[in-house]
Order: sequence, then structure tokens, then C-alpha cells
Amino acid sequence: MTDLQDLYQELILDHGRRPRNFRALDGATGNAEGYNPLCGDKVKIFVKMDGDIVKDISFEGAGCAISTASASIMTETLKGKTRAQAEELFQTFHNLVTGRQAQLDAPELGKLAVFSGVSEFPIRVKCATLSWHTLRAALNGEGEVISTE
Repeated sequence: MTDLQDLYQELILDHGRRPRNFRALDGATGNAEGYNPLCGDKVKIFVKMDGDIVKDISFEGAGCAISTASASIMTETLKGKTRAQAEELFQTFHNLVTGRQAQLDAPELGKLAVFSGVSEFPIRVKCATLSWHTLRAALNGEGEVISTE
């Protein structure tokens, strides 16, 4: 199990140091800002929809490795998914990081499974889910800043 934990840690550190899709998105059909006042993480999610499909998604912001890696892997995972699939992934991911669902019960998470250990550190759950809550706001056209509080 230690090898798997080491692999997970390395993947989180890689995405934290070199986040994918870290940019403003020209022509975004939705965007929203999120803030975690407990640790200061800030994120802005940009999404470009083509009908019901996430055609492109990106983010900007500053935060801890967990927050940045979560946003990075989320953007990789959601491209090409429908709005309904994005919501299902949010629910499954949230259940994983809060300890309500085992990783083995969620093969659809793919790389997002690296956050399974977050459930052991409840204070980090908000770091891992900030980008996901902000994504929901971007998809729903909510204009206010989303807070984890």
C-alpha cells in the first residue's frame, strides 16, 4: 500500500507544481470564483459549454498543493463530459474525500482517486472540493464568490 500512497502523493505534487489547464479561457460561457477562508485558497473556474457538453475548462488562482492539484485534475477529467456527468463526478468525488465512499467503489474517478487519503484530514476536504463547488457555480451562472464556509 505504501507504493500506491507514494504514487498518489507524487501525482498530487506534480499537478500542484505544474497544473494543467491553468489559464483564463477566452470565450468562456461561464465562470465563477471560489474562496476558502480557512487557508486562503482562491480559484476562478472558466467553462466553455457546447450545448450540454463541457467543451473546454480551465482555472486560475492560488492555493495549496491539494487545492491546485484538485482543480488541475478536475479540468482534465471533465473535458468532453456532459453537465450531468460532471455533477455525478462531483458527488462521487465529494463522497470519496469525505470518507462516505471507498475508492474501490468509484472506478469512474480515474486520477481523482488520488484524493482518497484526504478523508483522513477533514480540514483538507475544503481544499480538495473548492474547485468543484466553484465549477457548480460556473455551470449555473451564479455571480457571487463561492465560499467553503
